Amino acid sequence: MSRIFAYCRVSTSDQTTTNQAQEIASAGFAVDPKRVVLETISGSVAASERPKFSKLMDRLEHGDVLIVTKLDRLGRNAMDVRATIERLASEGVRVHCLALGGTDLTSPAGKMTMQVIAAVAEFERDLLIERTNAGISRAKAQGATFGRPSVLTPQQQQEAALRVSQGHPIAHIARDLNTSRQTILRLRDKQQAASADVGL
Repeated sequence: MSRIFAYCRVSTSDQTTTNQAQEIASAGFAVDPKRVVLETISGSVAASERPKFSKLMDRLEHGDVLIVTKLDRLGRNAMDVRATIERLASEGVRVHCLALGGTDLTSPAGKMTMQVIAAVAEFERDLLIERTNAGISRAKAQGATFGRPSVLTPQQQQEAALRVSQGHPIAHIARDLNTSRQTILRLRDKQQAASADVGL
């Protein structure tokens, strides 16, 4: 026999989950109070990182039904919602969203809704990549550097490069500059690549 669970979330402690619980009851879902999960956590937190929702996921079994009032209860954005619903569907859990007319998101009609969500998720992902790349380009144009900062000062790098070119043992250079052999080897490889580029 299917068990019915409800997940009600609010973002701050001055909000209440009462309205969500009442909405679920008014929609005709009789949920055992032990199976109503109430959580106060920001919507910006991914579903998988919400303590109570994670415990709920562990409780849900094949054939169970999960009720939410709105899609945003299930994740922080379209990508997160989609991942959450796909995970639940793969475990045989039906998901009903009251804001979508009580649609079971794992049913044929629900899957069509999920295709729309998937398109929105892809759009969000593309926008995120575009914004990230634009931000990196802008930062580089303003002189920002990326990656791990060098453990050697510019003067130490020059000294190491000179000693490498003179054939000094890598281990001795690393010891004298109080760094690792790998750091000197990376510097040597960078120097050799630069020399090769100049040769071209």
